[in-house]
Amino acid sequence: MDSRSVGVLLAGGVGQRVGLATPKQLSEVAGKTIIEHSIAVFEDAPEIDEIVVLMTPGYTDRIREIVDKGGYRKVTKIVEGGASRTESTWRALQALGTEECDVLLHDAVRPLVEPRIITECVRALRTHQAVNVAIPSSDTVLVAVPGPGGEVIGEVLDRSRLRRSQTPQCFKLSVIREAYERAFADPDFDSRPATDDCGVVLRYLPEVPIHLVPGSEHNIKITHPADLRIAELLFRLAAEGPTA
Repeated sequence: MDSRSVGVLLAGGVGQRVGLATPKQLSEVAGKTIIEHSIAVFEDAPEIDEIVVLMTPGYTDRIREIVDKGGYRKVTKIVEGGASRTESTWRALQALGTEECDVLLHDAVRPLVEPRIITECVRALRTHQAVNVAIPSSDTVLVAVPGPGGEVIGEVLDRSRLRRSQTPQCFKLSVIREAYERAFADPDFDSRPATDDCGVVLRYLPEVPIHLVPGSEHNIKITHPADLRIAELLFRLAAEGPTA
C-alpha cells in the first residue's frame, strides 16, 4: 500500500527583497495570489492526499480565507512559520505527527511548478528515501578567491556536473525528522545552518542518497521585483497553450 503523500507549502517569508509591505506570497499574479496558485497545483495533483501550509506569523487568517473561498479541500493544517527555513520545516514536521508518510516540501513562491514534477517526485519516493528537483546549470560557475586588489578566479567548476536546486524537496517523514533531530542536537548547527532541507539530510544522514528528479526552467522562485513580471508572462503563455 502506498504511503499518503503530503504537500507542505513553505510560505514563511516576508518579501523584503521584492520590496513589499506584505508577504510576497500574497502578491497577485495572473489573477490570484502566489500562494493560491501553489495551493491549486497541489490540490489538483491526484497523487497528493493532504496539504499543509506554513505561513508568515500574523497572516494565517488570510490563508484560511483563501482556502475557504477557493474550496481547497486537501488543506488540513495552516501553521505559523518560524524565523528561518529550518524552523518552518520543523514546525511542519511536528504538525504531521509521527505516522510515516511521503512529504513534499515546496517553496510557496514557486507557483509555476508543473504537475509532472509532483507526479515524478511521488513516484520516486516509492523507491527512494529522499528526492530533490534540479535542472542543469546553463551558466559557468566560478569559485572566487581573494587576490591583489579584489577577488580573482580560483577555480572554474565543471558545468556538466552542476545542477540548480529547485523544490519540492521530498522525503520519507521518518528520514527528514531524523535528520532534523540530529541537526538540533548539534551545537554548531545554529552557527552554520543548512540553506535547505536536502542540505540537512546530506549533512546529518550522509548515508541516505538523494535522488534527482528533472525540474523545469519555468519553476522559478519569486524573489525579486522582476520575478513578478516574469511569472505573469509565464502564466499568460501557459494559458495560451502551445502555438503552431
